[in-house]
Amino acid sequence: MKLLIAIVQDEDVHMLIDDLMEHEFRVTKLASTGGFLKAGNTTLLLGVDDHKIDGVLDIIRENCSSRKTTTTLLNVSMPGDAYVPLPMEVQIGGATVFILEIEKFIKI
Repeated sequence: MKLLIAIVQDEDVHMLIDDLMEHEFRVTKLASTGGFLKAGNTTLLLGVDDHKIDGVLDIIRENCSSRKTTTTLLNVSMPGDAYVPLPMEVQIGGATVFILEIEKFIKI
């Protein structure tokens, strides 16, 4: 058995959880924040049998598309200068998945 830790963007998580549950995967949802844009993320925990790992990864790929968006960053070039917002295109979405070996699984 493996523990999958999937970190996905908030706007992708609802469809992903629905799809996982539809395929009878149990999932625990944790709110998290991080990354370059400090945007809301969700961390999902899934206990998955070894032979079902590829199926879960396929579901994650189908629901967590990577896309580009434009944001602004504040730039200070010299002391005393005004803050100038600089538009910047960044890639968002997708998923980061960690797969860990589980020594023991107990359901009470």
